[in-house]
Amino acid sequence: MSDVAAINQLVVKYKSLRQEIAKVIVGQDDVVNQILISIFSGGHALLIGVPGLAKTLMVNTIAQTLGLDFKRIQFTPDLMPSDILGSEILDESRNFKFIKGPIFSNIILADEINRTPPKTQAALLEAMQERAVTVAGHHYKLDLPYFVLATQNPIEQEGTYPLPEAQLDRFMFAINLDYPTFSEEVQVVKATTSDVKSKVNTLFSAKEIIDFQQLIRKIPVADNVIEYAVKMVAKTRPNKDTAADLVKQYIDWGAGPRASQNLILAAKTHAAINGKFSPDIENVQAVAISILRHRIIKNYKAEAEGVTEEQIIRSLF
Repeated sequence: MSDVAAINQLVVKYKSLRQEIAKVIVGQDDVVNQILISIFSGGHALLIGVPGLAKTLMVNTIAQTLGLDFKRIQFTPDLMPSDILGSEILDESRNFKFIKGPIFSNIILADEINRTPPKTQAALLEAMQERAVTVAGHHYKLDLPYFVLATQNPIEQEGTYPLPEAQLDRFMFAINLDYPTFSEEVQVVKATTSDVKSKVNTLFSAKEIIDFQQLIRKIPVADNVIEYAVKMVAKTRPNKDTAADLVKQYIDWGAGPRASQNLILAAKTHAAINGKFSPDIENVQAVAISILRHRIIKNYKAEAEGVTEEQIIRSLF
């Protein structure tokens, strides 16, 4: 199949995928879109939202429609790296045998990642970056595609271990999950309090997703689009001459080169699912807020004056 035909097929399948997910998940179109862009780009996502907004259901539904294995890990303050990676045990014939932990799956929902100590966070982040884990000197490859969706509860910070900036940078997207609208909430209540269960169909296989990830990487990008993305990221660095005025006032630290890479990769995916064969500046802008949100650090002045990351990022367009 030619690359052009493959992109046309992706557009059709993506539309069907959205319809399948909508059978279970009411609204949240932007959130679902960004999670899917992250999966097809080969990145990971951080979901920030209050409890009870169907984060687990959303990821479970997406995993089902994509035909992937799904595991949920509830992070707690006493969780050890071996609890998620797996450990070696002595079997009945007194040989060491490796029992795989929940990290060996295609899609991992790392629930409340800021609830667990840095040691366990680091074990998960190594798996995310390397797509492999090392236990007792043995190297185990993880099955591809591999996608981690971590959640953070923004309300309660007592007894939490916030992810350091260097580790936040490993997430392609930081997605804010908001409350549903009144009409959406009415639909949610109707759907969840009846005995009718919606069944979603599997539309993809692991091999197809890997093929589409490779196809997206092959998409050509014009130099002016790459330069636009790099300039946008450069404008977030307050100590550089290129910094935007709002950035000089309200930002302590800007985004690194990983932001530029992710902007282009996500723009390619955004273009492909919309039937375009090369991304333009609009595609970069469409993914910029969620890619830069967690990579810029506001100062006290921004907090005091109520300036949001979104306002600052929009000023860079």
